[in-house]
Amino acid sequence: MAFTHLHLHTEYSLLDGANRIHELPARLKELGMDACAITDHGALYGVLDFYRTMKKNGIHPVIGCEVYVAPRNHKDKEGAPDRDPHHLILLAENDEGYHNLVKLVSAGFVDGFYYRPRVDRELLRQHSEGLIALSACLSGEVPRLIMQGEMEEAKQTALLYQEIFGENYYYLELQENGMAEQAIVNKGLIEISEMTGIPLVATNDCHYLNQDDAFAHEVLLCMQTGKTMNSPDRMQMNTDTLYVRSPDEMETLFAAFPEALLNTERIAKRCQVDLKRGAISLPHFETEEGETAEEMLRRLCYEGLDKRMVQRETGISFEAYSERLDYELSVINSMGYTDYYLIVWDFIRFAHDHDIMVGPGRGSGAASLAAYTLFITDIDPLKYELLFERFLNKERVSMPDFDIDFCYERRGEVIDYVTRKYGVDQVCQVITFGTLAARAVIRDVGRALDVSYADTDRIAKMVPEQLKMTIDLALEMNPDLKKLYEEDDVTRRVIDLAKRFEGMPRHASTHAAGVIIAGKPVCEIAPLSRNDESIVVQFTKDDIEDVGLLKFDFLGLRTLTVLQETSQLVEEKTGTAIDFARMTYDDPKVFEMISRGDTEGVFQLEGGGMTTFLKDLQPESFEVIVYQEQVIRIVRDLAGFSLAQADNVRRAMGKKNEALLQSYRKLFIEGGADEKGAEVKGAIANGVPRKVADKLFNDIYAFAGYAFNKAHAASYAAVAYYTAWCKYYYPVEYMAAILNSHLGNLDKAGRYVRVAETTSTRAAPVFTRRVRRSDSV
Repeated sequence: MAFTHLHLHTEYSLLDGANRIHELPARLKELGMDACAITDHGALYGVLDFYRTMKKNGIHPVIGCEVYVAPRNHKDKEGAPDRDPHHLILLAENDEGYHNLVKLVSAGFVDGFYYRPRVDRELLRQHSEGLIALSACLSGEVPRLIMQGEMEEAKQTALLYQEIFGENYYYLELQENGMAEQAIVNKGLIEISEMTGIPLVATNDCHYLNQDDAFAHEVLLCMQTGKTMNSPDRMQMNTDTLYVRSPDEMETLFAAFPEALLNTERIAKRCQVDLKRGAISLPHFETEEGETAEEMLRRLCYEGLDKRMVQRETGISFEAYSERLDYELSVINSMGYTDYYLIVWDFIRFAHDHDIMVGPGRGSGAASLAAYTLFITDIDPLKYELLFERFLNKERVSMPDFDIDFCYERRGEVIDYVTRKYGVDQVCQVITFGTLAARAVIRDVGRALDVSYADTDRIAKMVPEQLKMTIDLALEMNPDLKKLYEEDDVTRRVIDLAKRFEGMPRHASTHAAGVIIAGKPVCEIAPLSRNDESIVVQFTKDDIEDVGLLKFDFLGLRTLTVLQETSQLVEEKTGTAIDFARMTYDDPKVFEMISRGDTEGVFQLEGGGMTTFLKDLQPESFEVIVYQEQVIRIVRDLAGFSLAQADNVRRAMGKKNEALLQSYRKLFIEGGADEKGAEVKGAIANGVPRKVADKLFNDIYAFAGYAFNKAHAASYAAVAYYTAWCKYYYPVEYMAAILNSHLGNLDKAGRYVRVAETTSTRAAPVFTRRVRRSDSV
């Protein structure tokens, strides 16, 4: 007899579930199982990862959630009566059920959050279609009533849930965990089933993978609650049976209830949700009457081009700009990104109209001439030979992505504008997860085990501080840590437990920049949650595109705040604000200042190592040195790839996609048809010897991993130039603006103050002493 787990918590039941999604398939296959459910507490954080991982490993994924049902209305939040919601398992039978589950989970966070995200019976009734409900663990409503001896009330409640979800859509959940309370509940559930005909289903409430993980799970609960293993009032499961049991174990435990076991298979087969990649949902940009979006975009671009040609003389003909612009517009329109460009243009226009400083660009978006003419970016792609295909090409599956820097202090105003324009239900931010990194997890485990602070601190500090550090790597790199691990029992215990939790999500927070703008309510596409006052989509930035959502990055850059403040101070002094859009990045006095190492306060150029480098380099122009775009040009010029194909090669190199790279190597050297059937001539056919072509491919592969994106480098070089120019020509105002930024513009009484109003005419005093917040400015 087969069996499927329908009640299982992954690491996305934060600091409660210890089943690592990437470890599950191997164990399930070892146990002979071909299906499994995910039912994390209150949230759908992990469903995309779970779905993809199970599918990849030939295991049928059942998508669900263990929701919290408020005792009263989900909006009631009045202390004890509303603090302890009931558990209920919901499984999506079909796509409609999944979308109803998304809406329920979203409502639980957005409107019902009170200690936990909560729904209520009325919400369940409204969104019951396509959902299969199980009565849950000992914290379920029916089990609780049974434990309280209220059998009639328990029966009526079970019948109510059956009425809400429908016949054969509500099941009474038998578990066998060795607890006395569970035996009482099982007896009551069986009686209710016999009286009402509501079917039984067997589950195991899996919180960890193997039985010997039970102690580690108790430690994890201590990490969640801030208790230690020696705390008398710590949360405990009081059983070591909440692991992924085998079908044989479940058949032995529930031999008297074969239907409850068979129902797990029947339910799993009924649950067929397809989380395929969705079409991107964007608002349709409202144009003026009689004008299509394509016509509006073209008009705005050419109006902007006229302004740009007046602003900066480049020596490049209007015809060259027009040819490039027409090409870009044809790609943008044919790929369906017209509205996307107009949406970005619109909120950038809002920022400009309200004197909110916008950065010159970030990332590959600065390679678009259309973006330059729309004043989304401020770098001329033709002058600096930036490739549009690096940002957008017809053969690239992923969406284009404009990352926009705003004045740090006023970024929120732009987000507020977007929210007002498109609606609060269509705009939200993006979730991110803090994970248990090497040092942090050692400290958390040490605290939970009641290891002294001094000992825990000593172990943690032996882990080197560098990016992507892991405990295993630390043991390899630090012989003292390895020796302590081998010789000291306490250290070994802490590290062994820490390794089990390393990398798990610890808490949810809000991504620093990501903002979703959708064409319909976001909760119709993906689940929402609440982080403090921010409403966020429950999927991370790497997953949202897969469900049809597009992220716009609204970044706050403090340097822009400094530049804006400088411009205001200069305008007050001279009557004329600084026009950064007209700067041509070629002032020899600015470069002479940089070359002599006078870079204190200059964006990304200050610091001992950089100052020394610049003194040696003696820069005289705006160019930077090494770019990803060079990879694209080499692949195009030597092997005959189109620019779009060449960018795909560059992306494959950056992601080290070995299987794809081998096919590209063959194409680069010998030519042939690519994955879409497009012909490539190949380097040999272009007269390059095979040995040379092979070496070239190896060289550019090695180079692609660390080469710069030229558009991004040019954009940030522009910010560096702005700051250097301000420092050279208006040092007092610039340094005053920096000081305002560091002090937060507060005087000792907490009042806003402008440093330039009280500073002298010389910049020197700004740096002659350390300024305390309490100092009078």
